[in-house]
Amino acid sequence: MLIIPVKDGENIDRALKRFKRKFDKTGGMRQLRSRKQFVKPSIRNRDKIKKAQYIQRLRDLENQ
Repeated sequence: MLIIPVKDGENIDRALKRFKRKFDKTGGMRQLRSRKQFVKPSIRNRDKIKKAQYIQRLRDLENQ
């Protein structure tokens, strides 16, 4: 649970912005989306390999 202390005289928009930033850093939304549907471990591994290949290709192009 995130707790954002609001200081006296602080604008509510500023406190909301701090809350959103903290929420993004904790990864709550990413975790919620990933738990929305089940992904088989083999598919998860396949996606991880595809991402690694993509990143490697970018690095190879950058080094040429």
